Amino acid sequence: MENTIYMEERQREIADIIAREGKISNARIQEMYMISYETVRRDLEQLERSGLCKRTHGGAIAPLTDSGQVSVRPPANRDFASMPIFPEYLAIARKAAEYIRKNDCIYLTGGSLGHLMLRFLPTDIFYTVVVNSADMAESLRAFGNFDVYIIGGKMRQSGSIVDATALENVSRFRFDTCFVTGGGLSTDFGLSNGTGETAAFQREVIRNSKRKILLMPGKKVGHDCFINVCSIDEFSEIITDWTADPKLLDEIISSGISVVTAEEEK
Repeated sequence: MENTIYMEERQREIADIIAREGKISNARIQEMYMISYETVRRDLEQLERSGLCKRTHGGAIAPLTDSGQVSVRPPANRDFASMPIFPEYLAIARKAAEYIRKNDCIYLTGGSLGHLMLRFLPTDIFYTVVVNSADMAESLRAFGNFDVYIIGGKMRQSGSIVDATALENVSRFRFDTCFVTGGGLSTDFGLSNGTGETAAFQREVIRNSKRKILLMPGKKVGHDCFINVCSIDEFSEIITDWTADPKLLDEIISSGISVVTAEEEK
């Protein structure tokens, strides 16, 4: 008989183990939750689509391995509607939404943190939102207190739009505030991401923004991904969480960058 724990909670716990220990076996998951092999396979497939692990024969490993490898290819098809929601990601998204002001024009990242921000967007002021995600554009139809612009171009299977056409389109916009994220952040390499298209698109967004806010999960601080986006001093503010290494945050702060650590909701 399978464990009655909710699927989302189980996947979140599995992802936490992978992030902490670097790997997990199918057998361990089956023993922990008393679930079938097929259920384990479905859980790991979902976590891989969300970019939280890489499946292997017999289990899964972290997308950024202990050897310091960089993750080159992002997950092709990310199901944001059913992705595991980590409390630290939720806290960053909640804090970031507090920075939106009346009459702002903002760019909202198409990554998981941007999707989480949707639930915290202010509903009592008017502003303008620009996105490059088909999924986010669909969700934003439910709001009535802001205008929505969609950056056009070739859509990836994940729903994001970052090709050369999108790059040309976004170059015509100017933003009061941009909210961006990435695959890694370090003082030496700056913000980095998995593909050249994404990095080029983000550079243009950052260049065209007055206020540049980086949303960076603590577990990604200190990691370098495949391609540099920009140096760390490009950002007005970095919002991270309580899982970040304090020594690494001190390095960032000593370089003159403002760092806000989102707090877990009690």
